[in-house]
Amino acid sequence: MKKKCATEGIERLRLSRFDGKRFRAAGVDVVREELLEVVADGSAVVTIACAGIHLRELAVGFLKQEGLIEGPGDIRAMTFRPGRVDVRTREGKGRALPAAAEKTIASSGARGSRTLKPQGRAKTAAPGPAQLDAPTALGLMEALLAATEVHERTRGTHCSAIAGPRGILAAREDIGRHNTVDMLCGWALLEGVDLADKVLLTTGRVSSEIVSKARRMGIPCILSHSAATSRAVALAETLGIAIVGYVRGGTFIVYAGREAVKA
Repeated sequence: MKKKCATEGIERLRLSRFDGKRFRAAGVDVVREELLEVVADGSAVVTIACAGIHLRELAVGFLKQEGLIEGPGDIRAMTFRPGRVDVRTREGKGRALPAAAEKTIASSGARGSRTLKPQGRAKTAAPGPAQLDAPTALGLMEALLAATEVHERTRGTHCSAIAGPRGILAAREDIGRHNTVDMLCGWALLEGVDLADKVLLTTGRVSSEIVSKARRMGIPCILSHSAATSRAVALAETLGIAIVGYVRGGTFIVYAGREAVKA
């Protein structure tokens, strides 16, 4: 049995909880998982496993990351129905996609065997002056963890955020860490926020794909509660993107861009 909760993305299920001695029936908050099919100009582009929240931002951010749009002016219409969003773009790029272009993104962010090559130019994050000092990095991570409302109740989500000089500007949670970054990409695009001097925060692992997403967004610095992969480090060094990871307990590791972080 399930029922809706006040917080979006959560369902209340009647489950069995073992308390160390016996099983007891208990109401448990569980993060929702549903599928969203994104269709661009009549072509199925992707099916995304997500928590069913911030769907407009998720779809817009994904299309931006894939190069099918560059700005909100490229979207002529968006129509939502259960499990699907249809997008008409200004240049109709979706009509040029091959028939086998559709892919599936699981909650882990893993992609299917069919891939879609990005069209259009990706914005490159150029090396710049120091973006962070140690107290700021630690403080931002504390703020990110405090913003994880769905995770606090379900323990089933990742959270990412965009931060500026005055702190977090927007935070998004989902079952997939890639989804949270795409949501923030969509948010920035729809709100007209320049990300050239912002920091991307995430609770999840920093993979090469997360670095690539930051590059396309024009973000020069990534701050993570988790670790980074070797491929992510190599790519970040090449692109001039700083990665500060494993931020916890008052310490962190600078995986890339040491010159961008001060004590």
